[in-house]
Amino acid sequence: MLYHLLYPLSDTISYFNVFRYITFRTAYATVTALLITFLLAPMVISWLRKLKMGQTVRSDGPQTHLGKAGTPTMGGILILFALCGSVLLWADLSNRYVWVLLVATVGYGVIGLVDDYLKVVRKNPQGLKARYKLGWQVVVGLVIALVLYYNPADPYATKLSIPFFKRWLIELSWFYIPFAVLVIVGSSNAVNLTDGVDGLAIGLVGIAAAANAVLVYIGGHAKMAEYLKVLYIPGTGELTVFCGALVGASLGFLWYNANPAEVFMGDVGSLSLGAALGTLAVITKHEMILVVVGGIFVIEAMSVILQVGSFKLRGKRIFSMAPIHHHFELKGWAEPKVIVRFWIVGIILALIGLSTLKLR
Repeated sequence: MLYHLLYPLSDTISYFNVFRYITFRTAYATVTALLITFLLAPMVISWLRKLKMGQTVRSDGPQTHLGKAGTPTMGGILILFALCGSVLLWADLSNRYVWVLLVATVGYGVIGLVDDYLKVVRKNPQGLKARYKLGWQVVVGLVIALVLYYNPADPYATKLSIPFFKRWLIELSWFYIPFAVLVIVGSSNAVNLTDGVDGLAIGLVGIAAAANAVLVYIGGHAKMAEYLKVLYIPGTGELTVFCGALVGASLGFLWYNANPAEVFMGDVGSLSLGAALGTLAVITKHEMILVVVGGIFVIEAMSVILQVGSFKLRGKRIFSMAPIHHHFELKGWAEPKVIVRFWIVGIILALIGLSTLKLR
């Protein structure tokens, strides 16, 4: 919004020329999202408490989690408001990719909101039935995939980029559509599974968003992309602003979600943030790098798949409890230690992901 209002004035007031720079708007999008979160969080948390939107805790989980029962949940509404508000304020709203990313984020947020509503308000522990929850995730993911598939502005719309290799592209053709849906849905659910201890998921989302800001900026900058031999997709550089807003919203929410948490994000937060990362990867052709940068999310999801598969096939569990962060808690790791160590691994994986820019 500010880009469209103030940049045209640069012909008469030279100061407004700064609004043309993505880096300038990204920095302020980060700060804006952070400030929105800080300003609104106390009111939102108080509002959730009054509505008795308290978290329910599994009795078969770590006993240290029993004290979390009743902590306000559905705080992801705050994240979405800060993120979307900041993006609408600072991004170039004529950019189609910005709207694709916003639709994906809000769309999955609505699915999560319905799920949270059924769990918390209607007191239905199951929430939205799995087939409906997954079904709507696929529907929204399919809409996004089709929009990108039929995007004439993207010369690499149906191609898969392989990290560490110069322009090694695999033509997926029509298979790009189910592949994109798989990435978006998988990323959404992986973040959702990771959101099990205070601050873990939102901290990792912030780390992934910061790494993606670098990847997206370079991929959307013609000269940098050519120098580093990465795919240049016109218009995607603007998504750096979205990444900056996501970093700011994550840091702001982490302030209140850090152990001991004053509020949880709920599915409205975790599903939407995971979808945002997945959609971002699909748009910018960083699907494979997302597996590295979001490695902790992948490990968390795989631990659940392996646990369920092993129990059904062999009648035995691999881990003490899945997702894997609970396994370490049951092994004696204090919750803060689990969180910080997973963050450290997340930072290392993000740096490895960034190294693919040069190691080609």
